[in-house]
Amino acid sequence: IVVGKLGTACISAPELRRAVQREEGSERGVMTVEQLLTAVEDARAEGEKIVFTNGCFDILHAGHVTYLEQARAQGDRLVVAVNDDGSVSRLKGPGRPINSVDRRMAVLAGLEAVDWVVCFAEDTPENLLAQVRPDVLVKGGDYGVDQVVGAELVKAYGGVVKVLGLVENSSTTAIVEKIRSR
Repeated sequence: IVVGKLGTACISAPELRRAVQREEGSERGVMTVEQLLTAVEDARAEGEKIVFTNGCFDILHAGHVTYLEQARAQGDRLVVAVNDDGSVSRLKGPGRPINSVDRRMAVLAGLEAVDWVVCFAEDTPENLLAQVRPDVLVKGGDYGVDQVVGAELVKAYGGVVKVLGLVENSSTTAIVEKIRSR
């Protein structure tokens, strides 16, 4: 890295960490909160804009994929925070989630638009938002800005909150109900 720079140069800790992560293939994907915070710190050191979204993502469908691509377009790195199984059950009711959190996270991590996937156990991602402090907080078009959990927190430190488009006829709940009715 140093040899690739002009003149006399040194390497910073974030530069070295990112190079090692690239070599190991661990610069993207499923992470612990601690790993995510380090990755976000390194990305910020490189001047990258952090985008954050969250959800259950129980059965991934075209609406999710489109939404995550739109979210990624809002910055340089996309963090997807996923509700754990207990919080999905509390939010969506008995019989949910259909897929375990590990499987949901693995599918999300495989999408090109997604950089980092992390799990949270609370019903809302507010504690995680307070730690990550994203530049942009996004939610899908089925929400109003006033309904976005964590919006006030993000706005308070100068972040931006955006509600993105909605792909019609794409609902996990509708898919689950259709399967159950057959």
